Amino acid sequence: QVQLVESGGGLVQPGGSLSLSCAASGFTFSMYVMSWYRQVPGKERELVAAIASAGGNTNYADSVKGRFTISRDSAKNTVYLQMNSLKPEDTAVYYCKATGTSYYYGRNYWGQGTQVTVSS
Repeated sequence: QVQLVESGGGLVQPGGSLSLSCAASGFTFSMYVMSWYRQVPGKERELVAAIASAGGNTNYADSVKGRFTISRDSAKNTVYLQMNSLKPEDTAVYYCKATGTSYYYGRNYWGQGTQVTVSS
């Protein structure tokens, strides 16, 4: 059974930090690109950050470059999103996504989402 379980969301003041985690199970973690998306009501879900299946290569939305860092721990089957210098416009539900590569190409899995609210 495939599971992606996000945690770490919450309420934080502008300028603060949060660290999100996404624990994966039920699939071959090392063969999946892992990414974080976010969505606010009435808008499309947007890519925030992604990290290659083997780690190393990352990419970020322009709006979060220099503030957010994505990483993965293959031993724990977990992907992280460190968010610093948070702004009110970062408020959204954050989703973890797994995208299959190679033999697993075409397979996509989503987590249930975790709410991040940036407000004073």
